[in-house]
Amino acid sequence: METVQLDEGLLRTTAPNGLQVLTEHLPGVRSAAVGIWVRQASAHEPRDKMGVSHLLEHMVFKGTERRTAQQIAMELEVRGGSLDAFTGRDYTSYQAHVLDADLPLAVEILTDIVRRPLLRQRDLVPERKVIIEEISGVDDTPDDLVFELHAEALWPDHPYGYSILGTRDTVSALTTDDLQALHGAGYFRGNCVIAAAGNVNHAQLLTVLGREGWLEGTSREPAMRSVTSAPARRGGERREARDTAQTHIVFGTDTFPLRDPRRFPLALLTNVFGGGMSSRLFQRVREELGLAYAIFAYKSFYQGSGQIGVYVGTQPESADAAVDAIRREYDRLASEGLPAGELTGAKQQLKGQIMLSLESPSARMGRLAGFTLHGDRYRPLDEMLAEIDAVSADEIAAVAAEFLPAERQTVVRLGPDGR
Repeated sequence: METVQLDEGLLRTTAPNGLQVLTEHLPGVRSAAVGIWVRQASAHEPRDKMGVSHLLEHMVFKGTERRTAQQIAMELEVRGGSLDAFTGRDYTSYQAHVLDADLPLAVEILTDIVRRPLLRQRDLVPERKVIIEEISGVDDTPDDLVFELHAEALWPDHPYGYSILGTRDTVSALTTDDLQALHGAGYFRGNCVIAAAGNVNHAQLLTVLGREGWLEGTSREPAMRSVTSAPARRGGERREARDTAQTHIVFGTDTFPLRDPRRFPLALLTNVFGGGMSSRLFQRVREELGLAYAIFAYKSFYQGSGQIGVYVGTQPESADAAVDAIRREYDRLASEGLPAGELTGAKQQLKGQIMLSLESPSARMGRLAGFTLHGDRYRPLDEMLAEIDAVSADEIAAVAAEFLPAERQTVVRLGPDGR
């Protein structure tokens, strides 16, 4: 095995089978966060199997070779710890946050659910019903549903446009054979990243992982196919009629993956545009015009693409005025970039957000896994902050001119009569 030190207290080991293990020791805490990320998620699914990765994430908690579903649910909770999981576009994650003394137990339980699930038919029938209820919950929550509809409109021919939950039809058709085939094809050691942060000892974690079989094998296991690039449909508009009190609107366009060096200029623009109460959209659309209560800009990065967008919820009779105001702010930022004073403030805001976001072991753990999963190199915090300081007005202007013109934005409106 190859172990390298990436930073003070931060180590990475790469096993011969391809597994990567990262730890960051944080002095002064008595807890540890540990997670297993599997490079298998909705972006790897064919359309007719939409939702299979998410269903598998649910099913692994229904029992393993060594533990019942009740034992999985209780064993860490009764000791004050927590166990959680989520399915994303590019990967599925299983995580625990526990007292430092319980880290070996957490690794054992995570190993059980990731590598030794039973995936029984008798558990599948009720769990499918649970997920269909989850789908129904999104359908009943318009400010969630509008994002699902927007992804579908932006990427109609790519899995990034699929629902992570799947549809009622696809989920109802999934079988235990589908789950077992997916588990065998995706949940192998070389397709995983394990990260831990807090009061953790790297050598001790490797010992536990070795005992659990993670480090076995002398040759690299085959990697999952990478996510293909995602051509987007830009500039269209979709209207969905729904009996709601508000019209929910999402603007958005595709950008680039996380490892792209333009991610910091894009992050600065997102904050200035709609990142909080001081942002342009909040001040103009909410404070000056009174057209909305909730309005914000967001960004997301994936392996094969990314996106930047805006959400607003407004009264149906105010929807056109809100859309016009947002489009004007898009065009203003695209054509003018940021003046020097605003750029300086945006840099300070972004640096503060990054530093505050790393105050917990769970956040540190996620950072370790994140750059690894996205094929990016590790950057110490000081280097990252220096990169933000180095962003120039010309770089900001170039990114704004490319990604923020109003005519590039795909728009979805969800509300009464499609208004």
